Amino acid sequence: MFEKILIANRGEIALRILRACKDLGIPTVAVHSTADADAMHVRLADESVCIGPPAARDSYLSVPALLSACEITGADAVHPGYGFLSENARFAEILIEHGVHFIGPKPEHIRLMGDKIEAKRTAQRLGIPVVPGSDGGVGSDADALAIARKIGFPVLVKATAGGGGRGMKVARSEADLSVSLATARAEAKAAFGNDAVYLEKYLETPRHIEIQVLGDGRGRAIHLGERDCSLQRRHQKVLEESPSPALNTQARNVIGETVAKAMRDLKYLGVGTVEFLYENGEFYFIEMNTRIQVEHPVTEMITDIDLILEQIRIANGDELTIAQGDVKFNGHAIECRINAENPVSFRPSPGRIAHYHPPGGMGVRIDSAAYQGYAIPPHYDSLLGKLIVHGKTRTECLMRLRRALDEFVVDGVETTLPLFRALVRDQDFIDGGYHIHWLEQFLAKGVVGA
Repeated sequence: MFEKILIANRGEIALRILRACKDLGIPTVAVHSTADADAMHVRLADESVCIGPPAARDSYLSVPALLSACEITGADAVHPGYGFLSENARFAEILIEHGVHFIGPKPEHIRLMGDKIEAKRTAQRLGIPVVPGSDGGVGSDADALAIARKIGFPVLVKATAGGGGRGMKVARSEADLSVSLATARAEAKAAFGNDAVYLEKYLETPRHIEIQVLGDGRGRAIHLGERDCSLQRRHQKVLEESPSPALNTQARNVIGETVAKAMRDLKYLGVGTVEFLYENGEFYFIEMNTRIQVEHPVTEMITDIDLILEQIRIANGDELTIAQGDVKFNGHAIECRINAENPVSFRPSPGRIAHYHPPGGMGVRIDSAAYQGYAIPPHYDSLLGKLIVHGKTRTECLMRLRRALDEFVVDGVETTLPLFRALVRDQDFIDGGYHIHWLEQFLAKGVVGA
């Protein structure tokens, strides 16, 4: 097993990785910016190294600083978590060139799935259903118009190197298309340094369903069911649950095995998530994330499989010891992303936490690096923590979630807790009748109070 793992991240995911390392008996190295000197993962790690000033580009995104931290601590492996350098193929290659293991997929798979056009082509080749659209990037506006007419309006203009909703614009008619193309290209250029875009059919009220996969890089791979991530604001996930209220066992098994077979054919290594839009009983591939997901705990809660631990084991060269038949789905789990934001405007709310009381009780899990007196820095993502609740049924899960939300106290900063307290009392959400545009419509009613 690895002798020492450097955790190239911060916040709750750094703490989550640290705990898995401790379960495996592996010493850990926490890296941190000057703004994170008092962070919980820094306090609990075996060693810590300051790698730069608050700006992420000068610390958590600084490859030379991370390599130096590996060298001075003797870390022989790096876990990137999610975000930052987790899907940077060149970072993975540089680590390998310096004799350090990258706890993640093969660099070629990161690069392949990081290009949305190549990812879609690969999905088609592997037998995964895709959204109708252009075969690759579109050139002129005239070419885009011809493709849009073929697949039918409305269409979605998407950046090939996109993510997080940036570089995505909807064109509902021919008159909208040129403006959508120009806007998407400009956003993509600013965000990713690449203004290439492609077209897809725009689905009106789909659900966002993703399949969790695990492979050992030798042709063995399994799926661990689906997560429903349809509650989104501006293409950013807010709440996730598993299993999806929209799927039955047959649909789950069919799409799960389709994806698992594709990962076996690809000889995929580690954890990954294949994401789909689901409408009228049909799945449409949109992308694959070659890392651990923010919402991975809901899968862990219903399968009792530690995904981070398995990720480390497989990166170490161990074989996949879990067969598909060993995966059992038990009960229902829901995750709420608790952000330090205004629950109405979603304006970030950095500052010092005056009082902090996390909920507890049967079936309640908190993944958070927050504590009373902790100062939330303004330089990074506003995720304060994740509330994950499990129950034997969705109804029991919802009751426990309502109880846990009412117990959760965070004073000193604004949080999105009021949003979730309103959500769990809404009948449409209780009935599971939502889609990717539902939350925006819910927020427009003005029922969430700050």
